[in-house]
Amino acid sequence: MTPLDVIEGRARWCVVEGDNREVLPTLPVVAAVVTDPPYGIGEAAGRNKSRGNLAVARDYGTEQWDDSPPSPELIELVRSRGIHQVLFGGNYFALPPARCWLVWDKLNGANDFADCELAWTNLDRAVRRLAYRWNGMLRENNEERGQHPTQKPVGVMQWALELATDPDDVVLDPFCGSGTTGVACLRLGRRFIGIEKAPHYAAVARERLQAESQGLTLRDARAGQLSLLGGTP
Repeated sequence: MTPLDVIEGRARWCVVEGDNREVLPTLPVVAAVVTDPPYGIGEAAGRNKSRGNLAVARDYGTEQWDDSPPSPELIELVRSRGIHQVLFGGNYFALPPARCWLVWDKLNGANDFADCELAWTNLDRAVRRLAYRWNGMLRENNEERGQHPTQKPVGVMQWALELATDPDDVVLDPFCGSGTTGVACLRLGRRFIGIEKAPHYAAVARERLQAESQGLTLRDARAGQLSLLGGTP
């Protein structure tokens, strides 16, 4: 599957493994860019292990992809590929004034996480807020997590997509990580193009999207594979 297959309707999704500085110039403008770029705050460098909560934080190891934010030129290139634009962490980047910010209230309680996350948009509507718990053991809808250190809830991405897109729109996520935006797109009847530089996260994104296409969670899809191989889920 390729981006052209998605754009021309032959496929519902694809994930391109590559550097978005090289991939983005090859793509046409699509209905929307909805993405969560690295903020440059070191979340990939083991900070998750220091979080104070009742549940033990998963150790994702130490990586460098969040050591610095994308350049202003790259952010501008990302924005140029979508008519509608939603960038989580927009308060970390130099972006134009916006009428509509999306405010995700994380209902975090007492810990060292931020109370809210902000998404910059170019939407012509009022500010919107969503309260959606994600931290700890009392997550909304018992959502799966743990595939990526900065993974967003599918419910939050669905909310953003419903504000920015229409059914069957093509949505581009140039920093797709473990593919949450793509899962949200499939659930809402949108088409999805993801770009991910890290091979292991690109593989996870494809695995999640394939599972979602079959009506399965990633956990259930993996359990089924293990059962077929005679393993223990």
